[in-house]
Amino acid sequence: MTTATSSTLESINPATGQPIGSVPVTPVGEIDAVVARAREAQKAWGALSTAERVEMLRPVAKAIEARADEIGDLMTSEMGKPTVEGRGEAAYAASCVPGALDSIMEALAPEHLEDQAVETTLYYDPYGVCGVITPWNFPFLMPQQTVLPALVAGNTVVLKPSEETPLTGQAFADIYNEFLPEGVLQIIHGDGEQGRALVQSDVNLIAFVGSRATGQHILQSAGGGLKRVILELGGKDPMIVLDDADLDEAADFAVFNSFRNCGQVCVSTERIYVEDGIADKFEQAVIKRVGDFVVGNGAEEGTTHGPMVSTRQKEMVLEQLETAKQQGAVVSCGDTPMEGNFVAPTVLTGLNHDMDIMHAETFGPIACIMRVKDEDEAVTLANDTPYGLGAAVFSGDTDRAANLARRMTAGMIGINKGCGGAKGSPWVGAQQSGYGFHGGTHGHRQFTQVRIVSVPKS
Repeated sequence: MTTATSSTLESINPATGQPIGSVPVTPVGEIDAVVARAREAQKAWGALSTAERVEMLRPVAKAIEARADEIGDLMTSEMGKPTVEGRGEAAYAASCVPGALDSIMEALAPEHLEDQAVETTLYYDPYGVCGVITPWNFPFLMPQQTVLPALVAGNTVVLKPSEETPLTGQAFADIYNEFLPEGVLQIIHGDGEQGRALVQSDVNLIAFVGSRATGQHILQSAGGGLKRVILELGGKDPMIVLDDADLDEAADFAVFNSFRNCGQVCVSTERIYVEDGIADKFEQAVIKRVGDFVVGNGAEEGTTHGPMVSTRQKEMVLEQLETAKQQGAVVSCGDTPMEGNFVAPTVLTGLNHDMDIMHAETFGPIACIMRVKDEDEAVTLANDTPYGLGAAVFSGDTDRAANLARRMTAGMIGINKGCGGAKGSPWVGAQQSGYGFHGGTHGHRQFTQVRIVSVPKS
């Protein structure tokens, strides 16, 4: 969490309330000059071959790996996730770099087409300057997943990390800038005011990861200039548990994916639909597992769940929880008052689709379990949302589950697993959870201008 003045962002440990560092706020009036420097730097950066840019970026992996514990501990201090998760995020980011570089280079290789009269080369060229705005919940990994393909494609980047995690964002930029020419990657700090100024500046492409509401504002603002926009937005991810599912397997996933990072994950399981015949056993299995959680300072050994990122985030979650109780939801475990920014992991049952909590994104540690009579009702309710990021179906019959998955409106559906796909799969949302996408061959190409050059055959 942070406190702000007109000149600095002070990062505050959400578990202790103690300051851990600060960064200077970028004056809005200077952002056009930052973008101008990026545009000037892009001339030389874009003139390099894709292979040359990739080789310049390869040392990043070892640099992140060497500092993974330090970066992870910074994430724990700045946004609260337990030490093992923070260090794990940094180590995972390092491990992804080599494969990502190879994948992006392969995706951006020119393609050759011809017919009887014409020979055409299809190129994936840079747009120019890319503005990247990233969230606080995965404050190192999220910048990498958007900045890296933008850079390899030959764009220069102006990064605005979340005001909740400016120190981690700065650490990310500092490592990458050890290997990049001046002006290729610049960072600005601030809140929504700086974000709006970046979107309205002379950038060619905007890549944003965050809430649906902010994504809508970005799209409206960028529309006047017909700027290219890639939006990875929030979700209200459903999980369907069919009557032939392995209940232990389903309960393990439900608990992990509902409460991971205190539910502060875009693909957290926020709605669980369980067929009536197995609902009692499933609910009991979930409640038993939640009872093993230890909520506390993420830096302390044994902690399984840290604080919410900020007081504001805690208040939003508790407000949803209180409304759900007023509308008739049953608290089956949790809802224990906690001081500071901590929220007790909570399981709600007795739910119906008239309740607000079955529609609004929670982004907090609340698992909502609703009973359904059959799979048809489950998929109908799962699709009763403007969101469409991830989903999961648990069943002992994978063909049955796959058929049901194709009826769902989410962009990514996992069967007896989370929604992430095999290596090379894009990260893609449907409906109002995504506008464009990233990752995989087709996602990498969204950071480029497709250009064809054609000559007649002699």
